[in-house]
Amino acid sequence: MEFYEPSGVRLNAIRRLDPDNVEDEVETGPEIDRYGFVGDHKQASETTLPVEVLRERELKWIEMLKDWDKWVLKKFKKVKERCRKGIPPSVRGKAWQCLTGSNLKAQENPGLFDRLDAKSSPEWESDIRKDLCRTFPYHGLFSDKDGQGQSDLFRILKAYSLYDQQTGYCQAMAPVAAVLLMHMTAEEAFWTLVMICEKYIHGYYEPKLEAIKLDAAIFEGLLEKTLPQVSKHMKTHRIDALMYMTEWFMCILARNIPFATVLRVWDMFFCEGIKVIFRTSLAMVKLILTPKVLPQCPGLFETTEKFRHLENMQEDVLIPVSLSLKLSAKDMRKEHEHQVSNQSKGSNKR
Repeated sequence: MEFYEPSGVRLNAIRRLDPDNVEDEVETGPEIDRYGFVGDHKQASETTLPVEVLRERELKWIEMLKDWDKWVLKKFKKVKERCRKGIPPSVRGKAWQCLTGSNLKAQENPGLFDRLDAKSSPEWESDIRKDLCRTFPYHGLFSDKDGQGQSDLFRILKAYSLYDQQTGYCQAMAPVAAVLLMHMTAEEAFWTLVMICEKYIHGYYEPKLEAIKLDAAIFEGLLEKTLPQVSKHMKTHRIDALMYMTEWFMCILARNIPFATVLRVWDMFFCEGIKVIFRTSLAMVKLILTPKVLPQCPGLFETTEKFRHLENMQEDVLIPVSLSLKLSAKDMRKEHEHQVSNQSKGSNKR
């Protein structure tokens, strides 16, 4: 029976670890959690499941991955349900590739990554190198500037800058690529990044950020419908959604919430698409700006300061709230059409 590499254990600065027996494996040096984060920057672990439950889920996913096309075409509802429960760490990397279709994209372009990897990207290489040490500096895979992790991250980002020359490189790509690299090889991570940029968040990294600006307007519209009291507060204090949600969306929350929660959100995101990021972000706002907290935020500074502290967004709290929000694909489409129409009218007036 085939098993895939568990998440968070592909480390360079430290030796390979068993995520369930970290303390037994590490005799010296700083403590490292199951995701590879070191010392004081350790992340909260995923909700602990009984071994037999985790094993049962792994076996179900292994069976699905063996006959993926059948499951996606005929039993997608069950796939979505299992993604919402959380993909087992041992199969997460493989599952993400199947969900995004990056494995098929790689098959359609044999050898392309290697050809891009062999080229230089003079326009972007300097910017990419500057960001390598800033991307998860407290993760074992990326803590060593001469290590394999930073080297592979550079290769992925450089290759993408050549693959999509219109976009080139954007700093927000680095944490996204890094999370992928924790779960798969450099080439697999590259093709998954390609699919994220082309299929899930198209246009987010383009220079003028038009796509993220549109989604900020859509977010504000959805905020008004789902959390009218919070929306009124934001309008009163002229707090534009771009002020707090830009990094959330562009980094797919990779740098903002506990890592265990990031993984759960990504499991759903790769299955259901961008509405998961909208839904999760709305849930975050709901949990941050509660009716009790709002009176403590008399202005812009006090309100935006609340968004700086997201360490309490644990998966067992955030995920249920996000799934409880009534946000359908139809709602998303309707708000998208409304905002596109508004922007078109504004453009015509100018």
